[in-house]
Amino acid sequence: MRETRSIDFEQTVEQNHLALDAFAKGDHLPLAELWSRGEDITLGNPFGPFVRGIDDVIETMRRAAGFYRDGEAVGFDRISEYIGDDFACIVEVERFRAKMGGADDITSVSLRCTSVFRREEDGWRLIHRHADPITTTRGPESVVGS
Repeated sequence: MRETRSIDFEQTVEQNHLALDAFAKGDHLPLAELWSRGEDITLGNPFGPFVRGIDDVIETMRRAAGFYRDGEAVGFDRISEYIGDDFACIVEVERFRAKMGGADDITSVSLRCTSVFRREEDGWRLIHRHADPITTTRGPESVVGS
């Protein structure tokens, strides 16, 4: 049974990666479809503070996707994973190429990301995502005043 759960979960991760490719093009809707509809869900993205609840998560994703255009996901480096019976977590570095903000040039973007999933009646659903651009070593001054 655990092997079936792992296969189901890996299919969800693949859907997540495809949705992130759409996100890099400015479309938040495929990613929004993967989220649980609970008010306990949380999102922390590089463009603002944590939000909680489906309405705030969807609105935050819509706003964030608006910063990306003409992009694509170019890779996902899995750092770690945990797959339990009802919860799963993956830690990845996500790599994109996109036009950001008002820029005309495509730029590379790397995000360290932790995604937590919960098994619900209709399958695995995202319940927490935290992504930020810290993918290299930084000194203590990088957190002063944050």
